[in-house]
Amino acid sequence: MTTDTDGFVAALRAQSRRYHDRHPFHVRMNAGRLSRPQLRGWVANRFYYQAAIPRKDAAILANCPDREVRRRWVRRVLDHDGTAGEEGGIEAWLRLAEAVGLTREEVCDERHLVPGVRFAVDAYVTFARTRPWVEGVASSLTELFAPDLMAERLAAFERCYPWIAPDGLAYFRARLRQAPRDSEHALRVVTEHCRTADEQQRAVAALAFKCDVLWSVLDAIDHAFPD
Repeated sequence: MTTDTDGFVAALRAQSRRYHDRHPFHVRMNAGRLSRPQLRGWVANRFYYQAAIPRKDAAILANCPDREVRRRWVRRVLDHDGTAGEEGGIEAWLRLAEAVGLTREEVCDERHLVPGVRFAVDAYVTFARTRPWVEGVASSLTELFAPDLMAERLAAFERCYPWIAPDGLAYFRARLRQAPRDSEHALRVVTEHCRTADEQQRAVAALAFKCDVLWSVLDAIDHAFPD
């Protein structure tokens, strides 16, 4: 057994060095250096990831035997799928797509989807479905790094891409509230259930894998929509 929770949390947080906010495509986006076709390509391809999130979270739910964890985790599915009378993240992303000049049809029918994006996102859903549920939870901890990214992205979009209608940025505003809440819960779950050195190493590896997924998504988009 190990009691080095502080060291474990530090190892998880250290994965921020692998986060996709450092990817050259993302750096150019926040610097206002993307063309309209490039930004549309990113929005259209990122939708495939957004639409996969509730399926990923449902897979974790299906594997999780802990009722208290399930009661909290199900909120993630509802946050993206929405509920009666309440818009979810998928709908908000479709409104972003419309705001950058795409139609819902061309986003939903995946005509712009890059094979590398499909492969990376599908690998993430498969990971959540086939790996132990705690590792699935650990993989979600990229949300530890998301609030700063979302705040920076929102400011960059408002500053650099004024042609995007403000209501198209609602997804980013919602994540400023949701990501800290979700990451706090996921971090507590992981630290409570990963007590041995092996369990902690596998949790860190799961988070590293998720960082690789997000980086691979941007690699594929960057290749498909060059300067």
